[in-house]
Amino acid sequence: MKETPYWWDTVAFPAGEQEPPAGAVDVAVIGAGITGLSAALELARRGLRVAVLETHTLGWGASSRNGGQVLTGLHAAPEHLIKHYGLDLARRMFAASLDAIADVERLTHAEAIDCDFARTGHLEVAARAGHFPGFIESAATLEREFKHRLHLLGKEQVAAELGTDAYFGGILDEHSATVNPARFTAGLAEAARRRGARLFDNAAVDRLAREGERWRVITRRGALLADHVFVATSGYTGPVTPALQRRLVPFGSYIIATEPLGPDVLERLLPHRRAVFDSNKFLHYFRLSADGRLLFGGRAGFFPETPQTVNESAAILQRDLARVFPQTAGVEVTHVWGGTLDFAFDEMPHAGALGGLHFALGYAGHGVALATYLGLRMAAALAGETVENPFTEIPFPTAPLGLYDGKPWFLPALSVYFQMLDRLS
Repeated sequence: MKETPYWWDTVAFPAGEQEPPAGAVDVAVIGAGITGLSAALELARRGLRVAVLETHTLGWGASSRNGGQVLTGLHAAPEHLIKHYGLDLARRMFAASLDAIADVERLTHAEAIDCDFARTGHLEVAARAGHFPGFIESAATLEREFKHRLHLLGKEQVAAELGTDAYFGGILDEHSATVNPARFTAGLAEAARRRGARLFDNAAVDRLAREGERWRVITRRGALLADHVFVATSGYTGPVTPALQRRLVPFGSYIIATEPLGPDVLERLLPHRRAVFDSNKFLHYFRLSADGRLLFGGRAGFFPETPQTVNESAAILQRDLARVFPQTAGVEVTHVWGGTLDFAFDEMPHAGALGGLHFALGYAGHGVALATYLGLRMAAALAGETVENPFTEIPFPTAPLGLYDGKPWFLPALSVYFQMLDRLS
């Protein structure tokens, strides 16, 4: 079993610049994932000088490790959005989630990115019988207040969609999509480079310092001057940007991939190739790859990926896969891997400027679509354009009572708490 993402077997990532970072740019982008690369592409397209600085290789982080689900909506339920932000802003946020999927689709066509983008729709399934009434409420709210129609499915209808009786109903949204996230990320890198962006790998940023109106960005390979700095580090945000690190909690998420399945098994499991996730706090999410592998993921543990957590998660996910899909018994699991995503304390995406640094972060599991959207919108704003971006209009909270310095000491307790909530629900 390989302990690297299956997606990496399907793509060759471009290498970074051989020469060290130097000189002056209009914008220095920290992080070569979907957020940073979509921003770099848009900035370079507008004629700005841009350098992307990545700690590892281009696309190394969660952008090429996730499940490739391109989803409508946000992590927060529509009722939550209305209650906390008002109906107008809630509507604009939800509309942004739809625009985000369209942005991914448009870029794949405009830049000829071969990444298996498909409007498969997504299916959220009730892991507990008590979760289904919440689906009914959310579907009614979305149709009434957001003019977005979903399809409620009973237990038998979900079984027909998925080939399992493990769930108690579901909700189908036909607007969502799937993508090979590694090939999408690599395609963004190639497109940004074609437009003139300079991409530096193995160039971790060690320090940021003000020099008059500009920033000196000091990396392990060299330093450059930048008029603006755009932070696109998500779950890998670190002490170089402490004000942002204090506002984000890194979470681990893990995936196993099977060998390619036969046509008869595929027809029974996921005949419509939906993106699927369940309603638990310790959720599962799954889909098929273009070559017929079942990718089955979840928060087998909340800790960011390490060799130990990857191995532990492999055993947990194989056990859970057998429970959800008994017909996969005997199927070989070929890959297991982890990645680190980010949650803000309000579980919302955030973008804007803080302490003179521009940023887009906090995707809470909706990163493929929202990272693309916010990378493009923040780039346009940095280029001087007035853009619609509702995620710049909401507060970006720190931890209650200031009890968090960027090191998630509370993850073990939170893990136990969420597992208890799942059992009680």
